Amino acid sequence: MKIQADALLFDNDGTLVSSLDSVYRCWSRWAAEYGITAEEFARVELHGRPAVEIAADLLPAARVPEAVVRIEQLEVEDVPGGVHLLPGTKALLDSLPADRWAVVTSATRRLGEARLAEVGIRPKNLVAADDITRGKPDPEPFLLAARRLGVDPARCVVFEDAPAGLQSGRAAGMTTVALTTTHRADELTADVVVEDLSAVSALVTDEGVELSVRH
Repeated sequence: MKIQADALLFDNDGTLVSSLDSVYRCWSRWAAEYGITAEEFARVELHGRPAVEIAADLLPAARVPEAVVRIEQLEVEDVPGGVHLLPGTKALLDSLPADRWAVVTSATRRLGEARLAEVGIRPKNLVAADDITRGKPDPEPFLLAARRLGVDPARCVVFEDAPAGLQSGRAAGMTTVALTTTHRADELTADVVVEDLSAVSALVTDEGVELSVRH
């Protein structure tokens, strides 16, 4: 399958890198510190959402700001050894010019950059939780990335592993590619579903980027 695009927009956690063990380790410790029961914690969707929204689901509003600072600290401290590249990430990113792609993460800039640096990725363009007012599944994060890259949203391809992120990409009017790295295929609504980025290759031309997708 071929897809023509002007820019590629990548979620980070679960798409470019895996930090699942770190995420659950840190959030479980955080929940224990804040007296949140296992039952309460199990009801909340962790993946692909900004920390401030997760904290707001679990705590009184007055406690959310310091709780968000705390989870960021725990996660940043857990980055060394807690993050690894997912298959296909390096090859795909290495084939792209820096101004043809961006990372769009629900993590804070500090945490997102720390996780990427741990695996040797330093994007020219990064949209983080700090940059937006409404997180995924709202389209704002991906629309902001398209604006920063100077491309039409309709000419962007979103790579995501989480339902909230795919919903965000669809709402932004972008082509969506789902990765089954953290969710089953039947839980993901996208234009194309692949196992991971090793199923994707890119050819940069004068017209943009031609993606070849095996699925």
